[in-house]
Amino acid sequence: MDLEWYHYIIIIVGSAVAGSINTLAGNGSAITLTILTELVGLPGNLANGTNRVGIFTQSLVGIYAFHRNGKLQVKRSWMVITLMIIGAIAGVIVAVNVSNEAFKNVFRFLLVIMLFVILVKPKRWLRETDKDFTPNPWIAIPLYLGIGFYGGFIQMGMGIFFLAIMVLVARYSLIEANAVKLFVISVYTFLVILIFQSQGLISWQAGLLMAVGQSVGGYLTAHYASRYPQANVWAHRLLVVVVIFAIVKLFNIHQLIW
Repeated sequence: MDLEWYHYIIIIVGSAVAGSINTLAGNGSAITLTILTELVGLPGNLANGTNRVGIFTQSLVGIYAFHRNGKLQVKRSWMVITLMIIGAIAGVIVAVNVSNEAFKNVFRFLLVIMLFVILVKPKRWLRETDKDFTPNPWIAIPLYLGIGFYGGFIQMGMGIFFLAIMVLVARYSLIEANAVKLFVISVYTFLVILIFQSQGLISWQAGLLMAVGQSVGGYLTAHYASRYPQANVWAHRLLVVVVIFAIVKLFNIHQLIW
């Protein structure tokens, strides 16, 4: 990398913001992938692999913060974790051989649908975890495998779709769903990093630099969110904002306005 001093500031600050967004909502990779491709100048597949380094470290520190504050229930979520890891391994195998441009086009329209899902009956997103509820396996299993595959393939926006499944299908609270999300992501991202590295698709200099910022943002957000009584409300609001901004960017609505 041939970067100026101010590039390092942009990378650290941008990745910290992305780590915070990833911890409570998702799609922070829209920021980190833009930095890696536009600022650092990495090609698409190399940026995709490098992006996983910061995601991994951010997930680890977030897990620690959530677990320390009693918001992570691993035993209850073992099936989700197992199925998503299986799906993620399949996804990353495809990712190292296939362009993800087609998925990005589908992703735009999925976000529009997701925005309506988030806004309709918002009280569904603000409830506490229903520990006695067991989702229909015929619905849940394909969803867990599918979201795992998507996360392994491209990662961008995975957190948003995962939260929708965990809150609306499995009936977790937003905060506990985010805790499980980080645990799942940390496990399969470790495997993903190994696969990308075996293909020479990770720039460790850029990845470790972004890992610093993402870890700081992820830890602070998880720590305070797990202690704040209205965290579910703010997580829902952030989710709405993130999805709207993603739609504006992906459909180039900002260019039409200006």
